Amino acid sequence: MARAEVARIRRRAVGSTARLAPDLHPVLRRVYANRGVADSRALNLDLGQLLPGSGLAGLREAAGRLAAAVMAQSRILIAGDFDADGATGTALAVAGLRALGAKQVDFLVPDRFRLGYGLSPELANLAIARNPQLLITVDNGISSLAGVAALRAAGVAVIVTDHHLPGDQLPAADAIVNPNQPGDRFASKALAGVGVMFYLLAATRSALRARGWFADRAPPNLADFLDLVALGTVADMVPLDRNNRILVEQGLRRIRAGRARPGIAALISVSGRDPARIGASDLGFALGPRLNAAGRLEHMEQGIHCLLAADVDVAMPLATELDRINRQRRELQTQMQDEAVSGLLEELSEQQHGLVLFQPHWHEGIVGLVASRVKERFHRPTIAFAPSGQGGLKGSGRSIAGFHLRDALALLVAENPGLVEKFGGHAMAVGLSLPTDHLAEFTSVFDAIAERLLAGYELDSVVLSDGSLAPAELSLNTAQALWSGGPWGQGFPEPCFDDRFRIVSQRIVGQGHLKLQLACPGADAVYDAMAFGREQRLAGDCAQLAYRLVMDEFRGRERLQLMIEAIAE
Repeated sequence: MARAEVARIRRRAVGSTARLAPDLHPVLRRVYANRGVADSRALNLDLGQLLPGSGLAGLREAAGRLAAAVMAQSRILIAGDFDADGATGTALAVAGLRALGAKQVDFLVPDRFRLGYGLSPELANLAIARNPQLLITVDNGISSLAGVAALRAAGVAVIVTDHHLPGDQLPAADAIVNPNQPGDRFASKALAGVGVMFYLLAATRSALRARGWFADRAPPNLADFLDLVALGTVADMVPLDRNNRILVEQGLRRIRAGRARPGIAALISVSGRDPARIGASDLGFALGPRLNAAGRLEHMEQGIHCLLAADVDVAMPLATELDRINRQRRELQTQMQDEAVSGLLEELSEQQHGLVLFQPHWHEGIVGLVASRVKERFHRPTIAFAPSGQGGLKGSGRSIAGFHLRDALALLVAENPGLVEKFGGHAMAVGLSLPTDHLAEFTSVFDAIAERLLAGYELDSVVLSDGSLAPAELSLNTAQALWSGGPWGQGFPEPCFDDRFRIVSQRIVGQGHLKLQLACPGADAVYDAMAFGREQRLAGDCAQLAYRLVMDEFRGRERLQLMIEAIAE
């Protein structure tokens, strides 16, 4: 569901506030309870509340091997990924290992268009040519059986760190750290790739300390790298369970205190954000896209070099270039998205459950974004394809709640051998490739499987609301309390409310946005509101609207603004 689209507004089940601190803002207490927070102790996001790494299978062995490599000054190569999680995780690995005392650390990221995702045999050969003694994957590798085998055969030790779901067979690496591998007891399965790397660095520091490595110097404070962890975690849209909320909140606190890495500070600057007021949504919708743009259109090395920059003077030109690439990305995405939506508006039937999109001129680096927007607009699992630079088709899919996309593709492949060349991902997002002449059959089969798995599922767009706000609660004070109560994000959504408003005035502004003034029926107070992406005025004098409270700064003063999320049917 895109912002300001017509949708069903459904109120969340009201949770109990009995064990939440009475001094919390009353609206914030209700919001927390609606998200299953039953005790104020769960709101403690201090770093000491992080889950211990002892539950991560393979962590002790991986840390021991990595500590030995650092002490021996072995040549270490990081094999990353070309999205924001992979980029931040790669930068974290390089900077963190250097801080631990490693002298020979470098990184390698695949070219999306030539090599595709992960530690492929081709990328393994490029890695072998650099003559590393140890290779560590970040945000990939759990499905890279052939790539790991090639490296091991060449005498290179391999540590796999990943968070994606494994296949039936694990790679024959020297150690694997992945909270989603079989037998893992780590309580949070939602760690992003950068979060897994943070745990590995922390365990490696402990192993080095035990071996006397820091006898003549202080060990590094790894918490200084939490701005990287926060950015990668939010940008990868993993669920913000309590453990991830701690990682994100701690990173945000460091950024707001002026302690961001130069590369992140530069990205904040080019995005026009105020570092003192940065929030999780800024990481996800401002910084993350600028970082991702390099991997989508050119090469993620540019983004990683920005994150590793030693000072702002080095970082700023790199961030400016990332901003330029992101503007180009937006133009391409708008064109592709408009083509996809216009075609579906003409052809989509209520009987379609799984959407498959393709145009021969589409860009393979943008199809995931198109799939995401179409999924939001039409509330159906969506896969978008583009021609691959290696021949065939490259696809990216996004799903809706209740439809596990990777499991659906696994079922599709099991029932239709040979239809898909390869695939991977998780519940809400996948990547895949298939021969061009398989597209028509894939389209039919995917829709049939979606129909089977979504039987009885409501396919209308639904916005979940935290209920109504009294006129006295529609205030800047409430907006401030909700902002400070974050971080909000995937799995712990930003507060949203719904009420019936009287429309005082409305007009279209900018490039298709609806600006309104609203009032509660029977009340005099008037509220500014925006419905981004809404190109039509609302009919009638009143409307039931789902909205968020935001703090808008205008001429040096903060004021309340309602951000319209949906208009009730």
